[in-house]
Amino acid sequence: MNKTDYDIVIVGGGLVGASLACALGDQDLRIAVVEAFAFDAPDQPSFDARTVALAEASQVIFETLGLWDEIEQLGVTPIQNIHISDRSHSGLTHLDSKEQGVDALGYVVEMRILGKILGQRMSTLDNVDYLCPATLEDVRFSDQHASLRIVQDQQKQEITTRLVVAADGGKSIVRQQAGVQSWQTSYGQTAVIANVATDQPHNNIAYERFTDTGPMALLPTTHPDTPDSMYALVWTVKEAKRDELLALDDAEFLQRLQQRFGVRAGRFIKASQRHAYPLSMSLAKEHVRHRLAFIGNAAHTMHPVAGQGFNLGLRDVASLAQVIVDGTQKNTDIGDLQLLQTYAKWRRKDHIQSMGFTDGLVRVFSSRFPPLMLARNVGLLALDVLPGLKHRVARQAMGYVGKMSRLARGLRL
Repeated sequence: MNKTDYDIVIVGGGLVGASLACALGDQDLRIAVVEAFAFDAPDQPSFDARTVALAEASQVIFETLGLWDEIEQLGVTPIQNIHISDRSHSGLTHLDSKEQGVDALGYVVEMRILGKILGQRMSTLDNVDYLCPATLEDVRFSDQHASLRIVQDQQKQEITTRLVVAADGGKSIVRQQAGVQSWQTSYGQTAVIANVATDQPHNNIAYERFTDTGPMALLPTTHPDTPDSMYALVWTVKEAKRDELLALDDAEFLQRLQQRFGVRAGRFIKASQRHAYPLSMSLAKEHVRHRLAFIGNAAHTMHPVAGQGFNLGLRDVASLAQVIVDGTQKNTDIGDLQLLQTYAKWRRKDHIQSMGFTDGLVRVFSSRFPPLMLARNVGLLALDVLPGLKHRVARQAMGYVGKMSRLARGLRL
């Protein structure tokens, strides 16, 4: 095999790309991470004040990587119950961690915390070069290797590798450079993100409330000023209403939120600065090529209704890391298409099932067609009284879909 600068070049050092570098940090592999923004940069888009709901399987992955204790020390909030309802209708259900035999269905953590811990771990890895700030200009593939032209500190350089892993987000430059097409669907919706406080403790309950303008989610979180009554809010609105909602002062915003959500979580008394993100779904038509693999948002994006976006990407990480390690142990070229197709076939079911479930929720609960409205409310009520069905939905929410990786089962690579 021809000599290359690296065995793996990960383009994109956000949450997903950094997680892959950490997963492979103790392997006999030369790895480079190409990232435009430093971990502590104020404009680092992956590590802002937004929160993520880590599924239980994702928590196991981080624990297996030896990162969970540090993440937990900086602040996580367990989700012990999930309350699901349909505004102005009787259908509702709830998922309980005790019924599922686990301590929590998931955990809410700020993205900046995950970024800090992943960055600290990467800085200790002797086999990982963190090329930052650096941007990709061009990538070319041959039978023997891939060549990447990058710009770092205003200097152009070319590096070669056996495998390129695209972890550079929904607008992936690698995907564009490689000419890989994707299916795209815009929901015509925007997610308005904020932190809100109520006059009641959250009791570790997460809320998912469906409305005629889109779903609303409240994720219990922790804040020094209001340690047990703060939520991370994801409020889906039609694109035409985005600017109006962002322009409201705090009092008007809280009043509008109260009207839409109701009083189940208590009275909303405080709101942080608000941000907005357009919502769409995309899926790359190819997840691997010779010497190329896609993970995270570079492979797929989805509506945040079920909170599965980052969790799906982290399962990509765990699966690809396992395929790479197994390949190296068999002296297989880790950029070989046949090996990478093992990863693609493994992940296909999870991608289709998770994205289909999420897209179905959005479309079914946005419909005003009376028979469908009746059916979905009957479905929510049935879900609440049928233990077998509830268990399947809970397992999906906890990230246990299809074949599980070793990392998600608590086993080292």
